[in-house]
Amino acid sequence: MALNPIPQTVSPDLLATVNPKKAAAADGSVEADTNKFMTLLVTQLKNQDPMNPLDNAQITSQLAQLSTVTGVNKLNTTLESLKSSYQSSEAMAATNMIGHGVLVEGDYVNLASGKGIMGVDLASAADSVKLIVTDPTTGKDVQTIDFGAHAAGTIPVAWDGVPDGATSPLKDGKYLIRVVATQGGAALKDAKALSFDSVASVTTSAANGVKLNLPTRGTVSMSDIKQIL
Repeated sequence: MALNPIPQTVSPDLLATVNPKKAAAADGSVEADTNKFMTLLVTQLKNQDPMNPLDNAQITSQLAQLSTVTGVNKLNTTLESLKSSYQSSEAMAATNMIGHGVLVEGDYVNLASGKGIMGVDLASAADSVKLIVTDPTTGKDVQTIDFGAHAAGTIPVAWDGVPDGATSPLKDGKYLIRVVATQGGAALKDAKALSFDSVASVTTSAANGVKLNLPTRGTVSMSDIKQIL
């Protein structure tokens, strides 16, 4: 019986299947930076002056630099991962706010049927806090709400629209508000008036992160929301 001879050559396709080429490392990745560093180091060793070769201290120093670069790149990768995770969580929290009323920095209060919502935001404690409502048509102050001394924080206010010395509310409309707060006789610049608005929708992007779209105020960040009502 005749025997078929064993081929002495192996098909290139078979070799490629058995020994697939390793995928190239992505630019900017830790592996790519490590490969570049090692290539430069090997090239440097090959072309060094045989009469004045690199000593162990120099090689150790360069390897230490490689370790530092690798560690920094891994840290950056981890931070980017954490950032993406945080943005996802923030987007989920922002979505849950759609349809809710919020207090944001503003200089107005809308009065409708004898009801208005506004507030005060204090970054630091104050000896005296007053929220003043002004009629934009006449420019006259129609009411002063005195909170006295108050700790730092947010003070929500449900306004009935009844001005000082009156028994009936003002006509519906938009009124101006401002805060006068003092500490030790000095005016506090970090005391802000708050206006009421509502969250209509949420916008997310890699460049700008999570943004809330308010019908009156426009686009704001999550950090701009002082209180959810």
